[in-house]
Amino acid sequence: MLTNLFDGVAYGMLLFVISCGLSVTLGLMNLINLAHGVFAMAGGYITVVLVNHLGVPFFAALPLAFVFSALMGLVLERTLYIHIYRKPHLDQVMFSIGLVFVAMSATGWLLGTGQVFIDLPAYLTQRFEIEGVLSVGAYRLFIIAVCGVLAAALQFAIARTRFGAQLRAAVDDPTVARGLGINVDLVFAVTFAVGSGLAGLGGALGAELLGLDPTFPVKFMVYFLIVVAVGGSAGMTGPLVAALLLGVADVAGKYYLPSMGAFIIYIVMIVVLLWRPQGLFARAGGR
Repeated sequence: MLTNLFDGVAYGMLLFVISCGLSVTLGLMNLINLAHGVFAMAGGYITVVLVNHLGVPFFAALPLAFVFSALMGLVLERTLYIHIYRKPHLDQVMFSIGLVFVAMSATGWLLGTGQVFIDLPAYLTQRFEIEGVLSVGAYRLFIIAVCGVLAAALQFAIARTRFGAQLRAAVDDPTVARGLGINVDLVFAVTFAVGSGLAGLGGALGAELLGLDPTFPVKFMVYFLIVVAVGGSAGMTGPLVAALLLGVADVAGKYYLPSMGAFIIYIVMIVVLLWRPQGLFARAGGR
């Protein structure tokens, strides 16, 4: 049981890192970006290419995955997304869904349609055993540690830093924020780029556990949206709690109730949203 709980926590942490950028764009910037998984896929594939084919060390490839996805997000935000911020939500949905299918087709054409995994260092494939009690994978330990640090850093950045205050002001009233001298466009561009980079980092970390193929953005889109919907939009606390709840429920459901395990997270989502339609941690106001 403890092993399943541990695996669920690792899975939830991974969902959080991939989803936290979507939480910011959807929960704070009020942008429905269903193509968020594309950046996670990009980070995963660039890591596979660097590690498996170019021999780059795994730990060196992770920051490169972040940078690559962040730059990709910045370019797309400045050239495409900037034009749909104030469009109706249906337009945002249709645009981002179109981007998903373009990315899937391009990835399949360039890199093939088969599922790929990252060649991890041998020391990350070890398991630590407590006889009859717990079996812990070194890579899952690593994921929990990295994602825990990222969660704390993100919450601090949004709640306690000058940039976080500028972001909240730009979201709540961009006109007043501009009057106060805040460069709203720059704030949104940096936020979108960092969110995309974190998705890419999550995709790199998750490629070994989740598998990676061109359908990745569609396959996990619902999971990312559930994390944001259940968690709410009050900083990073809500998505973190929601991701952990869903990760544990998903792993436990598939282990103890294999016949209906795939539906457990949807049941959890329905129960939570019936109880709190605004999510576990809602934020007043919004753009």
